[in-house]
Amino acid sequence: MGNSYAGQLRTTRFEEVLHNSIEASLRSNTVVPRPVFSQLYLESEQLLAHDGRTENDDEDDEDGSESNSPPIPYQMKPPPEGCCTTDGLCQAGRDLRLSSLASDPLDVPPGFMLVGVKSPSIPENLLVCAVDRRFLPDERGHNALLGFSGNCVGCGEKGFRYFTEFSNHINLKLSTQPKKQKHLKYHLYRNNQGVLVKGAPICWRGYDGRTRQMGSSLSEGHVTSDEHPPNMALTHPSQTPGSYTAGSGSHVDQIGLPQIADVPHSLTNGNHAVPSVTQPQPQSGPGRPSATGTHTNTGPPKKRHKGWSPESSANSLPESTGKTPPSSSVLTTLSVPSVITTGARSETAAPLSSSQGSVTPLAPPGLSVTIPDQLLHTCRLQPVIFKGHGPLPQLTGNVSEVLVSSLLQSCYLSSQTLPRVYQHYGPSPIQPLSTEMQILLTVYYLVQLGPDQVPLIEDLEQIFMRSWRESHLSEIRQYQQPQTPATQGRHYGIDTPSTLPGLPQHLSLPPQSHQPLTPSQLPWLAQLAASSCGEGVVVLGEHIGSLAQGIQQTFSRLMEGRLDNTNYVVIIVTAPGQETQSCVVVTGKHQCRALAESMFSPNEGLKEINHQLSTGVAQELIHYCNSLGQDGDMDSLLDSATVDSSEPSPLSSSQESSEERSLKTTHSPKDSQTQCPKDSPSPKERASSPKDTCSEYSVEWREVRPIQLAVARKLLSHVCAIADSSTQNLDLGSFDRVSFLILVPPSEVTFQQTVRHLWSSGVLQELGSLDQDCVSQREAERYVVKMDQCAHARIDSLIQEAYSNSYTLYILVHDHAHCDINSASCSSSDSGLGLVDQLLNSRQVRDSPNILILHVTSFPFALQTQYTRISPYNEIHWPSAFSNDVDLYHERTRYFGVSELLESTRSGSSLPLMRYDSSFESMASALEERFPKLHSAVIRTTVLIQHYCIALMAASGRISGSQNLHKHSSVETLEIVQSLLNAAQQCPAHHGHMVLLRIPSLALAAWAHRRLSRVRRQLGLEESFEIILGNPNQALNIGQSFTDQIKTWLKIQDADWVPQSYLELEALPCILILSGAEPLGESLPRSLKYCDLRVINCSYLQRTTLEQELGLAAYLVRAESRPPHNPGPGSDLLESDAEKLSSTDNEEEEGQENGDSPLSSSQQLQSCPDSGALDPFPTQSTASPNVQKGTMDTIQNPSQSQTQLQPQPPSQSFPYPQPPLHHQTQPQVQSYSQAQTTSQLQPQPQIHSQNQLLSQTNSYPQPHPPAQSHRQHSKSTSSGSLSPRASSPHLSCSWARGVSRPPSVLLPRALYEIITASDSSGLPRCTSFLPHMSVAWASSFRPLLSKMMTCTEQSLYYRQWTIPRSYHMDSSNRTEGRSDNFHPRRLLLSGPPQVGKTGAYLHFLGILSRMLIRLMEVDIYDEEDINYSAQAEGVQYHPPNTSWPNPDIMKTIPFDYTIHDPKYDDISSVYSPGYKPSAEGTAVRQEDVYLRRRTSRIKLSKYAAYNTYHHCEQCHQYLGFNPRYQMYESTLHAFTFTHLLLGEEIQLYFIIPKSKEHYFSFSQPGGQLESMRLPLTSDWSPDCIKSPIFTPTTGRHEHGLFNLYHAMDGASHLHILVVKEYEMAVYKKYWPNHIMLVLPTVFNGAGIGAAHFLIKELSYHNLELERSRRVEGGGPAGDVWPFIILADDSCVMWNAVDLDARNGPVEHAVSLKQVLQHMEACPDLAHHGLCGIRKWSSRGLTGNKQREPFSRGHLHDFLLLNVDRSQNIQYDQNRFTCHDVDFTLRLHSAGLLVCRFNSFSVMKKQIAIGGYRTFIIKTKMTDVPTSVGPSQYVCAPDSKHLFLATPAQLLLEKYLQHTSQKLFPLSTKNYTHPVLSVDCYLNLGHEVTVCFVSSRPHSVNISTTGLLFSGLLLCFADSFVTPGFLKKFSFLKGATLCVISADRSSLRQTVGRLELEEEWRFRLSDEFQTANAKEDRPLFFLTGKHI
Repeated sequence: MGNSYAGQLRTTRFEEVLHNSIEASLRSNTVVPRPVFSQLYLESEQLLAHDGRTENDDEDDEDGSESNSPPIPYQMKPPPEGCCTTDGLCQAGRDLRLSSLASDPLDVPPGFMLVGVKSPSIPENLLVCAVDRRFLPDERGHNALLGFSGNCVGCGEKGFRYFTEFSNHINLKLSTQPKKQKHLKYHLYRNNQGVLVKGAPICWRGYDGRTRQMGSSLSEGHVTSDEHPPNMALTHPSQTPGSYTAGSGSHVDQIGLPQIADVPHSLTNGNHAVPSVTQPQPQSGPGRPSATGTHTNTGPPKKRHKGWSPESSANSLPESTGKTPPSSSVLTTLSVPSVITTGARSETAAPLSSSQGSVTPLAPPGLSVTIPDQLLHTCRLQPVIFKGHGPLPQLTGNVSEVLVSSLLQSCYLSSQTLPRVYQHYGPSPIQPLSTEMQILLTVYYLVQLGPDQVPLIEDLEQIFMRSWRESHLSEIRQYQQPQTPATQGRHYGIDTPSTLPGLPQHLSLPPQSHQPLTPSQLPWLAQLAASSCGEGVVVLGEHIGSLAQGIQQTFSRLMEGRLDNTNYVVIIVTAPGQETQSCVVVTGKHQCRALAESMFSPNEGLKEINHQLSTGVAQELIHYCNSLGQDGDMDSLLDSATVDSSEPSPLSSSQESSEERSLKTTHSPKDSQTQCPKDSPSPKERASSPKDTCSEYSVEWREVRPIQLAVARKLLSHVCAIADSSTQNLDLGSFDRVSFLILVPPSEVTFQQTVRHLWSSGVLQELGSLDQDCVSQREAERYVVKMDQCAHARIDSLIQEAYSNSYTLYILVHDHAHCDINSASCSSSDSGLGLVDQLLNSRQVRDSPNILILHVTSFPFALQTQYTRISPYNEIHWPSAFSNDVDLYHERTRYFGVSELLESTRSGSSLPLMRYDSSFESMASALEERFPKLHSAVIRTTVLIQHYCIALMAASGRISGSQNLHKHSSVETLEIVQSLLNAAQQCPAHHGHMVLLRIPSLALAAWAHRRLSRVRRQLGLEESFEIILGNPNQALNIGQSFTDQIKTWLKIQDADWVPQSYLELEALPCILILSGAEPLGESLPRSLKYCDLRVINCSYLQRTTLEQELGLAAYLVRAESRPPHNPGPGSDLLESDAEKLSSTDNEEEEGQENGDSPLSSSQQLQSCPDSGALDPFPTQSTASPNVQKGTMDTIQNPSQSQTQLQPQPPSQSFPYPQPPLHHQTQPQVQSYSQAQTTSQLQPQPQIHSQNQLLSQTNSYPQPHPPAQSHRQHSKSTSSGSLSPRASSPHLSCSWARGVSRPPSVLLPRALYEIITASDSSGLPRCTSFLPHMSVAWASSFRPLLSKMMTCTEQSLYYRQWTIPRSYHMDSSNRTEGRSDNFHPRRLLLSGPPQVGKTGAYLHFLGILSRMLIRLMEVDIYDEEDINYSAQAEGVQYHPPNTSWPNPDIMKTIPFDYTIHDPKYDDISSVYSPGYKPSAEGTAVRQEDVYLRRRTSRIKLSKYAAYNTYHHCEQCHQYLGFNPRYQMYESTLHAFTFTHLLLGEEIQLYFIIPKSKEHYFSFSQPGGQLESMRLPLTSDWSPDCIKSPIFTPTTGRHEHGLFNLYHAMDGASHLHILVVKEYEMAVYKKYWPNHIMLVLPTVFNGAGIGAAHFLIKELSYHNLELERSRRVEGGGPAGDVWPFIILADDSCVMWNAVDLDARNGPVEHAVSLKQVLQHMEACPDLAHHGLCGIRKWSSRGLTGNKQREPFSRGHLHDFLLLNVDRSQNIQYDQNRFTCHDVDFTLRLHSAGLLVCRFNSFSVMKKQIAIGGYRTFIIKTKMTDVPTSVGPSQYVCAPDSKHLFLATPAQLLLEKYLQHTSQKLFPLSTKNYTHPVLSVDCYLNLGHEVTVCFVSSRPHSVNISTTGLLFSGLLLCFADSFVTPGFLKKFSFLKGATLCVISADRSSLRQTVGRLELEEEWRFRLSDEFQTANAKEDRPLFFLTGKHI
């Protein structure tokens, strides 16, 4: 044919086109069908685009009633002149109303039908017309041709081709465009009386929620329609979301449908009668039938919806549910999940069709099917009937031998329920798959299944989806366009996968084209498809009149043996005029068994196994297996071994109780010692001799890996995010400690392992729960609880404790959170299920503000549904450790999980780590056929244990002729057993490895344990290895001799110590039989070498179930030796959120070179018995040349290099073909389980295991110590070729070689094939399975998971596409009116199994505790006062306990000029006569004062000031953030005043919150601000502070301590933040309830001096205003309170000295209220100009200086200023530094009293951000800070110089500070000759001393008589400085003069006015200016020398 289809005429594409063409010709007598081959070669896009136009005119929105936009006005064509326009008549005047024509005979041409037209003008009647039925839809809403052809039944006019034309003729009089879909409403038919009546609604597009037609007859009161309506669930709701079985129509009458006596037929003139039922619909709204239940498409598509809402999956509800019958209301909250995947029952409560067939739909009499007797016995199988379309006939006879399943029917139904997204876009041609297409696709699918494959509903569903998508590709794309940007993740768009899971590429899917498959074509197309597979699939279609006939025929053929080679019989019934019916009978033995077992729930399956074991049904199988054919019988061979053994066992004689005894012997030391062979010393002897120690053995404990640390921090940041959110759900600031409880599944081993981790992690000591030296693990047990019945009491007590300790934060860690997610209401109390729901989801836990829940799991999928309680923002996913092979966390380990296991199956050079055992599979399947009644788990376990027993016999060498035994076991089992026995013999300390045997059934596991123990005893191997039965309900129990061995290895002295977890079995040679329905979080040691999962159940194909089992083999491998550049399978791509979908994507990474298989690393080759594998990771130092040569990679990749030690030719050990592999490099680290896992985080690899264990990562594990194993060739049957290796005497320990290698995993073949297959997205098939049994898919129309999804996106995917079943604990989590029901204090940590999650969350608990303590602590400056002279003054002025200073005494205290504040240790000291500086001086300190100053961590008192991060209940209103209130409104008020110094009016702005307006007076309410109200001096209130508090601040909107609520202890106070204009908005945002004073724009670049200057001047101006206001009010003017407080923005706590303490004075925390009220209460306060308090120091109370309660000296940081008395002394508004020293000196010289209250101290918090000291000096040219030295701060006037963008005053101050030793050379370190500074203090650097004098008359100055000054500093000298004043002072010769002025002219004037040239010599070069441009107003200064 010249195309790619040549020779394949049976391909789908060809048949599809062919049958479409045939169908078109059948259906149309006018349309010429398009030629077949032209269709074949058309691009599908063109075809589909054409299809896209099919129903564009199909708008069936009823009356536009639901449209937001007004209907487009439609202008009808005016009727022809003279015609009739009466409603109900046609234009010819003939009556068309149904009421008039009901009894008239009407002429209906062939192929036409009578239909009722609804006219808006006569709503109570229908108009009758005849329409060609080809243009009407069939009963399922499909197959209506475009266009119209109709006749008028009134006047008989024929041939109307347009509905518009026809509607004019019948006088419809529409206001909108006529549409047939809108107005052709009902079929009409004649009833038994021959009267024409209204029939069923016409089902346009099957879309509008109408119930489908249903034939009904009253025989036996049951509906027996010939077709099974696909959405029958509409009329027959069942109680559970998951089951459609109720849709069988068997109980329709229960919801009140009318029973119709006759079965009317539609009026057609052909022979295709469509049965229908007249069914009154409850009306809701104008003529809209309502739909209940599952059919979610409530109405026509609405054009107005342009987005895809989250509910767009099928679970959204109909918009209007009218008066639905009561029982149907159950469905209103349910969706249409595609009910279940293979296996899980849809719901436990659902009436699922069970094996008895009791709920199969009933059929009319005569249509029942009798099941032949002896069916099971004859055919050796139990057939499974899949219900398909239509009701199944009733089964009678031996119904227990046939199973009926509704899985397929559910799949059909869900695939026909279109998601609502397709309703959002106006009229659309998108329709679900037709019944015929579904049946044909089902046949295609069954045909391509392999002979041993079991059909998977997921695959079929995907095939349906793909076919549907391809048939509507263009429309789907059109819908995706608008929504792509809006969706949350790339996975929301419906993708069109390129291949389908189960469908080979050559079978492309038939797209649906315009002429859908007709029922008549279906049988022969299906047979055509089935013919390709011989007899594998049989289609019974032609000559089959009913399903009953087809099923009966199938049973007959089965009994006759004609279906022996047939796996599936598809029965199709296509009777003319009836709905197509179908069902599938499964007749393949393997498939029947698998499907039957999957119909049991896991618990039912285990019960069935127990029943078979207890009733002895399995005995025949066991006897059969014991027989070895010609080689004799196993028991007799074992007996001979015991008798022949060199030391006969005394026990061997009594055979009858050997099994019971074997149990005893395994656990009793006495017996177990008896069997030691002579040549091997007993374990005690072995371990005692020093030469028998193993140098490689090491166990590391307690180490938190970097990635665990990162995850712990991530958890912490999420907790902080909850606390920081505005929802107030967690107030971290209110907690002072952490307590916790870890909930683990009910497994004793998991419990002990968690206790051990907790105890060794140090968390308990850190939380203060235990003493540091506590040694007992018992203490730790109080913090871990098993989720069994005892958990109730523990959690109840925790809730009580949490209630009573509101300051403790309780963390409930729910580890392995996937284990019990059952709803408490659906679980019986004794089942142990539903506990988590009952306890963790209880109201008390939910509402406790101090309980936070952390769910930890490896498999979070079941917690990520549409109803989840966990916000997506509260999910933490384990990050990927590698990105592009960069080790992001500097881990020395690499994780090896499910993705890496899968990878190993694809990498070519060595045996995959995950494989199946073909010889075991063939033996098991042969026995399954022989024993059809036995459960496959019983058969497989029996065979497996038999293999182990035979392998033990063969390997022990005790059986004569043992070489013949090999053929009775499999090579894999022999290899495992040989390796187990040989490993311990090769290590001097007898280290070995573990073999894990996973047997889910407890009864089978116990039997296996007895059997293996008996064989071991009879072979005398009891000292060689241990056999452990791992029962989750029991503690670990091993023999005493093995316990002693472990104690010796671990050097444990405790006589009572026994191992309690599997991790403690490190290096013990053993077989662990792990039982239990699912693993419960038990971690395995790193010595695990083989993970034998050959008997796990293959029936339950949920992602969680599969990944849980595979997760047992997860491992952390050491990776040091791996070069960083070459990625191995464990690495991952760095994702935006640093975590990649666990996914196990294995396809996108850059592929490795051929040679280096990622996994090669760990493949165990079965060649040598000792370890069965080459050591894949020799270290570089010892690698032999050959090894290096053999690698394809560069030499410096040692570990990889050896992965390829020459590829091994497959030896006979692998009888099965190896799968081909393409490798890639990095499977993700996360298991594909999504990476999440709950598993143990063992932080402590302590247990050597976990973490390490955990640790085994994939790829480049590194070998234990440097050595290479020395391999001996063994006599094993399967020795492969070994490359020579460098021999090293000491890697003889198999354990040491094994710890760097992940374990090998053996799987059942069925599971292996499913797991290793990929779906179309490149992900393993298992990722697309239902994630968990207790959830259901929300819709079949979901996209596949994508390989590129991150964990976060995967979570969003499950949150959109899964819903919990009724027995899931989250199913009740849906509240009306709430869009989300997330619990605010619930987090989810997920990460792959065994990756280290336990360690991470334990570390998180530790750092959370530290953070809470840290939140309660602050760094306080803790520095000793400086510059105290050696001799202490002896004078005591006030008694030590005096409360207030006495002004008279204060005046007698000398003023202390010396600066003592440590922050000023780098400034010039102030000269005072009595002071002698200490000899050594102080060290120079750099500018970065924040980093160098000494601080102490101090816990916050309850009176602390806080920054914006503090939230507590009490503060909400104070801060203005209470969510219950509107954000506080503020108003902006201008305030203007004049000041002489500034020379102009100053305009300030106040921002005043409404709540604070009472502190101000206004001209009228809301009017002009007049003043700030001040109290009177006489006012006093215990809850009030009189002084306004001003806090100047810059750059600290978040960190400034402005929350004084607690500090003030509730007292009312006026607090004003003084901010710069450009910071106003940000301060207002963070502190909306604070008053702001905004400085004028000119002060944006000013320093702290300007802020204090303005505060003081404004306060004085306000004082005057208040006085005048009082006078106007008739009060005394002078009585207004004149004090203000100037507080630094870092004052955090205040202390008072307690003098009465016994051990000397003690400081204790007090409130700021107490400090201020005490100071304000001072009787003589008005006499003081300035008061302050001490700065706190931890050593502040030592020494005599503290005994004086009051002192005079410099004050800093926290000041009480009398603005009245200090009126004439201003702060210098230009100052940036030392402004407070300058102000205090001027205030003192003016004669005002300065008093420091030494009984109080203020603590200042170290805040490294913002503040007035953080000015950056930068150049004018660029904004980037550049380092400019102090010498560049000034320059010669008019010179070309680099100008700086820094205020001139700051440059001058910095220049003087840093270069004064050059400027004042005589002054340096010369205390006795200070620099004289007149009227101001400037810092000249710490080496220069400054003597301050004031030029003001009457000022107080020190005596300078006899003092020679080394310099003179005149800064802006005013008129008080005169030549006469300067002549009072004497200067050294050569002393320096420095005169500073604002410009050059004033500089000259000053020099002239003060006659300076008389005594000072000036040079031209001595004039300087600051390095500012002219527009920045530089300052000028002149220097000179004294003559």
